[in-house]
Amino acid sequence: MIMRKDNKTLTDTNKKIFSYLLVGFLVIGLTFFCYLVDYPLIIPLLLLFLSVHLSLFRKTGARFFLNLGLLLILIVFTTHAVTFYTDIPFYYIPVASIAMLTMLLFNDIKVSFVMAFISSLLVAMIVDGDFGVMITFFLGSLTGALTVREARNRGQLIGAGLFVSAIQIICLFLLLPRLNMALEYDFIKQNVYPLIANGFICAFFVAATLNVFEYLFGVLTNFSLLEIADSNHPLLKRMALEAPGTWQHSLSVSQLSEAAADAIGVNTLLTRAGAYYHDIGKIEKPEYFNENQLLGQNKHDHIEPSMSRLVILNHVKEGMELARKNKINSIILDFIPQHHGTSIMHYFYQKNLELAEGGKIAGEESFRYPGPKPQTKEAAIVLLADSVEGATRALDEPNPNRIEEVVRKIINNKFIDGQLDECNLTLKEIEKICETFTRILSAMYHGRIKYPEKTNGNTNKKSAEKNTSQSSTNTKVDKNNP
Repeated sequence: MIMRKDNKTLTDTNKKIFSYLLVGFLVIGLTFFCYLVDYPLIIPLLLLFLSVHLSLFRKTGARFFLNLGLLLILIVFTTHAVTFYTDIPFYYIPVASIAMLTMLLFNDIKVSFVMAFISSLLVAMIVDGDFGVMITFFLGSLTGALTVREARNRGQLIGAGLFVSAIQIICLFLLLPRLNMALEYDFIKQNVYPLIANGFICAFFVAATLNVFEYLFGVLTNFSLLEIADSNHPLLKRMALEAPGTWQHSLSVSQLSEAAADAIGVNTLLTRAGAYYHDIGKIEKPEYFNENQLLGQNKHDHIEPSMSRLVILNHVKEGMELARKNKINSIILDFIPQHHGTSIMHYFYQKNLELAEGGKIAGEESFRYPGPKPQTKEAAIVLLADSVEGATRALDEPNPNRIEEVVRKIINNKFIDGQLDECNLTLKEIEKICETFTRILSAMYHGRIKYPEKTNGNTNKKSAEKNTSQSSTNTKVDKNNP
């Protein structure tokens, strides 16, 4: 175990060294490029200070800066190509697309603000623009970032492009020294027309390159999450057909998880998608899991607890293999081992203790899942929802009070067992999750009114009473005359 940890530490160190070398190469390469094309050498210094700011402010590694650096270098080279090799007005340059991509890829409004400012400043410096050019691009970029913040379909990208164009044109007119300039044809041709097209060029560029940057940066956007969480995905369709009980369980867990994620302000789509796939490994042996067993036939009644332990543990391993085989993104794949963490299989552990008679008893550790513990808040929510859903489903008479009692007991046990130690959930967030689970589960298991049996349409209350009276009289006659 110590050797494995040492190897992991060594690997992480090598990755950090490699990333910092790439950052150094990036800054040196950009400095050499600026020197060759006679650009201000302050540009690479600006990027260097950006990396320092991000490392201190966001506490991220060099890879995050490399991702942002790639976006900035892309806009620098695009601006250089448009300025030196074409006669196209520089207002056609899709500066706002950088801030829009940053928001979609990293979902961080503060980083998007920084990227909007830096990209606008770099472009203004390259095209020899004044403060007005920089502020026009900056406000357009900020508008684009804000309008795609919760984007879930391509139409919202087009709408964002429309807003970008509108804000940039407004900025252009507000910066005019003389309003009559807006009526001149040359001014309209060189400034207004390009800015009208600029927003739509940004939207098209973002839509066309988003999947490429997702792959390069190893992230998932809302668009990809919606595709992954589509119930028509081959793996989900297979689960619905071969393990229908597990599929229904996954739907319930996803409903609980999504509501809890929304309550504490984390990624709801990611949480829902992770909940869909968390038990995908049960497809291989669905009959060994309670939700898929018919007529109370439990296969574990006929095998040793140690064998049951292996079957249950294998659903995690088989789930990861299925996910890799179907090319499920690694971010979703992480939910499969983390939704159990290092929890103990209490039922089989207790059964093992009961069956053991003076011989060697397998330790508690052998009945624990291999982990790792949840590393994100989303994974922790799925872990809690999975445990809570199964426990409340087993209640004989679920009511709000009993449901709340079970929810709090399970969440408290997971907390004490240390399953939430690595996911940064606060006590306030755990309380919100608990309240959300109780509310949703109480709605799922709400009481139902028992409707009276259907009677003939022509039967009224009086005739019903009359029939009852006659029936009672006939019964007495039958008793007296057997």
